[in-house]
Amino acid sequence: MSRPMDELIPTRTTLLGRLKDWRDDSSWQDFFDTYWKLIYGFAIKAGLTETEAEDVVQETMISVAKNISAFKYNRNVGSFKGWLLNTTRWRITDQFRKRKLLSAGPLPFDDAGTDVQSANKMIDPASHNWEAMWEAEWEKNLLDAAIVKVKRRLDPEKFQIFDFYVNKEWPPDKVAKTFGISKDQVYLAKHRVLEMIKEEVERLKKEMI
Repeated sequence: MSRPMDELIPTRTTLLGRLKDWRDDSSWQDFFDTYWKLIYGFAIKAGLTETEAEDVVQETMISVAKNISAFKYNRNVGSFKGWLLNTTRWRITDQFRKRKLLSAGPLPFDDAGTDVQSANKMIDPASHNWEAMWEAEWEKNLLDAAIVKVKRRLDPEKFQIFDFYVNKEWPPDKVAKTFGISKDQVYLAKHRVLEMIKEEVERLKKEMI
């Protein structure tokens, strides 16, 4: 008897445990595929260049690999989500420090010597903007990751029906005619895919408490 799909998908707690094994390439690939865009997008919004943001992704992943064995979830102490934020923030600060050394100028986070254009692009580490920006990127990344995972599990045509109707905003009549189905089937496809995406987002949230 085949197991339900949810049983075939490892929970984040299980994944965190498996990440402690450097030799578990599939788990590390899963982690990278799901969260690299989160780290990259956060670094870009912090004011880094694309190249610097790519370095942050690489250095953050290396740091996680080196320190994951010491991480133990404790609701009273902090979540993996918060731990990953701090790890990413330190790597971003390192990039600004490198920039200072190369230019012999002030750190972009310094109060003095920061031009208006740079200041508008930066996150002030003394404020709560780090957390707010991270939360926004986190939620966006969860949705994007959920859509990718659901797309992989669906028949391509079923996802296309959803994509044309919801994302491309085709009229239901046009979608139905294109795929040779009824409008009711278009509505049903939309409902089912949205439910799958919602369930996947909730699963990812529970995995990364």
